[in-house]
Amino acid sequence: MARCIPGRSVRRCNTAPLAPGRCRRGVTALEFGLVAPVFALAVGALIDLTMMMFVSALLEGGVREAARFGITGFAPAGISRETRIRQIVADNTVGLVDMGTATVTQKIYPSFADVGKPEPFEDQAPANGAYDPGEPYQDVNGNGQWDGDMGAAGAGGPGDVVLYTVEVDWSPLTPIVAPLFGISGKIRMRSSVAVRNEPYDAVAAVGGGGP
Repeated sequence: MARCIPGRSVRRCNTAPLAPGRCRRGVTALEFGLVAPVFALAVGALIDLTMMMFVSALLEGGVREAARFGITGFAPAGISRETRIRQIVADNTVGLVDMGTATVTQKIYPSFADVGKPEPFEDQAPANGAYDPGEPYQDVNGNGQWDGDMGAAGAGGPGDVVLYTVEVDWSPLTPIVAPLFGISGKIRMRSSVAVRNEPYDAVAAVGGGGP
């Protein structure tokens, strides 16, 4: 039977098989080695989840502020409305979003009910519920082809319904969490809001004072 020799600064055990409950040197280190990776992953995931929620809230606020500016029709001197809208999103995300890779779009729709809808088409025989090349369709956005989203690019004019969308690929802050987001190690974050432009005077909205 294995025996531990007491009275020494370092315990030594003989090479005989250990009896249950005896000589537990190294157990704590072994347990730590098993728990530490799981703990680190949990902490990293919590940090990134918190940051993602924070950035998502900033994107929501940014796109809403951009829409509030866009509905006025005001165009600052020297830059386009679209450029100013992008600047507003950048200002409201306080540097946490890389605007060099972010996508900021505006699409014009006939009504709120049409947002995100495909252009109307005639589903000819054999009817399959999907558009097939050659079938008659209504070119709502005027680009000369059928589209699965009838929205036309632009910030619109007086009274137009406009969908503002911001999309960005978010990279986790902790490398240990990145593999959870797939091969690219990124997650697509998206925020959008649909508004109707004010019935502003298109001439007065250009230059001069404004929001």
